[in-house]
Amino acid sequence: MKKALITGGAGFIGYHLALHLSRRGYSVDLFDNFGRDIHDSFLQELIGCKNVNLLHLNLQERTVFDKLSSDYNIIYHIAETTGVKTLSRSPYDALTNNLNMLQNVIDLCRRQLRLERLVFTSTSEVYSGTQKHFTLPIPTPETTPLTIPELSEKRTPSILSKIYGEALCLHSGLPVTIVRPHNFYGPGMGLSSVVPELLMKALLDDESDLRLFSPDHRRTFCYIDDAVEMMSILSESKDSLGEVFNVGNQEPEITIRVLAEMILTIAGAKMSIKTGPVTEGCPVRRCPDMSKTRKVIGYNSAVSLEDGLKRTFEWYKMNVFLNHGNSTV
Repeated sequence: MKKALITGGAGFIGYHLALHLSRRGYSVDLFDNFGRDIHDSFLQELIGCKNVNLLHLNLQERTVFDKLSSDYNIIYHIAETTGVKTLSRSPYDALTNNLNMLQNVIDLCRRQLRLERLVFTSTSEVYSGTQKHFTLPIPTPETTPLTIPELSEKRTPSILSKIYGEALCLHSGLPVTIVRPHNFYGPGMGLSSVVPELLMKALLDDESDLRLFSPDHRRTFCYIDDAVEMMSILSESKDSLGEVFNVGNQEPEITIRVLAEMILTIAGAKMSIKTGPVTEGCPVRRCPDMSKTRKVIGYNSAVSLEDGLKRTFEWYKMNVFLNHGNSTV
């Protein structure tokens, strides 16, 4: 049985990846400091998996790594300090914490006796500086030159830590694959991203109008089951060694307005859309070029946007909306 480690394993991506790997016969260790709200159903399902082991650890503490196993085949580093509130409150910590965690993970990788791959989870935000200051090709390939926004911007430390992290991994001498997630969505992703925000507004349906920010901005979305499938295949492919890959969907590229209309239809909500202001610093378009990833893994997403939104809607209706004491939907 192969053994995998996932840092940040109790989060949105980590949870779904852990279930995916366990179903494929992996023994999975999850590292997390449980410093954010994690849905109880997630914890119970992870605890119930016989080949999944949850470890409550602070990845900032170097000494905890000395007691860990040296027989991991694959290590997925997903943990990060992120979130708008955290970045606004302490961007310095976002930068230093992310780098410290990655260095600790790299040191752990170097002690492994049979490591086949370190998968570093970067972000699509690494393209944002190029998009702001230069011409960004869309769909955006992995070969796009990267730059950073102004150093004084509060989101820059997070972006910079990912760009630096990619370089650190590629020059570490370890067997590395880097993934850049693009708009993953699905059950349990919290409430701060555009899909769950719109879903909860549609579920509540307590206003006549849905105020929509940046309605003409365009995005593509990737359902979480497809996302972790792609990450898993990349982690096992010899052709992905030492390479960087977009993970997401290249199509359909839709406006936020169309996304909202789809969600309102799925929810059966009667709200009308009212246009709000454009969100400051938000890119007008974000769409990955998926040709490199498709060539290496031979995988196309299996879940359509409509189907994925329906699955996500049903999860939020049962696990979040009804638990707020409103059972009218």
